[in-house]
Amino acid sequence: METANYFTLLLLYMTSFITLMNPLGILPVFLTMTSELDKKGRQRTAIKSLITAFFTLIAFAFGGQMLFNFFGISVAGLKVVGGVLFFILGYEMLNARLSRIRLTPEEVKSYENDVSITPLGIPMIAGPGSITNAIILMDQSTTVVERSVLIASIFAVCLIILIILLSGNSIMKVLGDTGNKVLMKLMGLIVMVLAVEFFFTGITPYMKTIFNL
Repeated sequence: METANYFTLLLLYMTSFITLMNPLGILPVFLTMTSELDKKGRQRTAIKSLITAFFTLIAFAFGGQMLFNFFGISVAGLKVVGGVLFFILGYEMLNARLSRIRLTPEEVKSYENDVSITPLGIPMIAGPGSITNAIILMDQSTTVVERSVLIASIFAVCLIILIILLSGNSIMKVLGDTGNKVLMKLMGLIVMVLAVEFFFTGITPYMKTIFNL
């Protein structure tokens, strides 16, 4: 395969991951969950969440299919769990509970680690869709170069999302406290709707099996 074709493949892979990971949809959730952190705290959280997402996608790309087969789980199961987690998060955002979090200096580091792994790293950034995409694309990649292109595309998309999240500091200043609360309630409603879609998309195969449809 020529260099131009590999570049085209890289763009194709990146487009698929950007579409599934939806960085602009992640940004409002990130802003609301880090509203009580200072600038450096938000930066650390963004970096940790993207590192978590990157290594999660790489791990599933190389061993996801084997892991699924070993434990007998499916992508549908991931969607159901993701839907439940999203719904809980959306409910808390809708009720503005996250905005009332007050952290002591001792609690900041623990909070950063918690939210950067779940729900930001998994399943907000590395969700069922992007995990499935990584598994499928790795299965279709037959050469070392193609697999390298896939890894490069995941890294590039994670870098793009990181840049977008880091730009949130400027957005926080523009919105202010009131704007941030309004945004959180609005995004909470949207996240809950997405959660319902995730849940029923995941549970449909199980219902078909139960009722022999």
